[in-house]
Amino acid sequence: MVPFSFAGEDFALVGQRALYWPRERALLVADLHLEKASFFARHGQMLPPYDSRETLERVADAIGQTGARRVYCLGDNFHDTGGAQRLEPHAAGMLDALTRAVDWVWIAGNHDRGAIPGGTALGELALSGLVLRHEAVPGETRAELSGHFHPRLRVSARGRTVARPCWVAGERKLILPAFGTLTGGMDAADPAIIAAMQPARVIDALVPAGGKLARFPVWRNAA
Repeated sequence: MVPFSFAGEDFALVGQRALYWPRERALLVADLHLEKASFFARHGQMLPPYDSRETLERVADAIGQTGARRVYCLGDNFHDTGGAQRLEPHAAGMLDALTRAVDWVWIAGNHDRGAIPGGTALGELALSGLVLRHEAVPGETRAELSGHFHPRLRVSARGRTVARPCWVAGERKLILPAFGTLTGGMDAADPAIIAAMQPARVIDALVPAGGKLARFPVWRNAA
């Protein structure tokens, strides 16, 4: 885990995609997109069918690593309305066990329109001075944690471009990378992300590397 401070709170980046909040003993993840593979299979695009199982295994590993007592999922939890009903038995059992083992909160995202099994479903949540929601609200001045954009950092070196999941951080806003197995990404410097991060003076992409936190500037206010 890589220590990280945001909005006066201590956090830790867990692996490449999860955030741990020690004071709340909470693990935060965004954009699980469970059952994305089965959604595409129904539309003729065949993908490996065990994406939900792999994603939930990663959540379980992060809970074990951190000792989290709470899990906050920041929206786009299932890929579509019928995703929960399509869970294969093993993944369904994993999700049931996880939501019974910890205090599990589903924050609603734009993909979340159907019933979600287990846990507590909320539109958004204000907790210890921070707002937890799916999509960052431009102009929000409260400290905010969100997902939605699946940010990735693209770095070119020696004629190659490498893309990695990243966090996008301003003074009062933090966008988490997508946690789900079959999730693509948007460049951290994309205008849509920069607009969602306002107001800000500085916006950085954050990537854990070798036990340390690497910061890459993606936007600076020229005013």
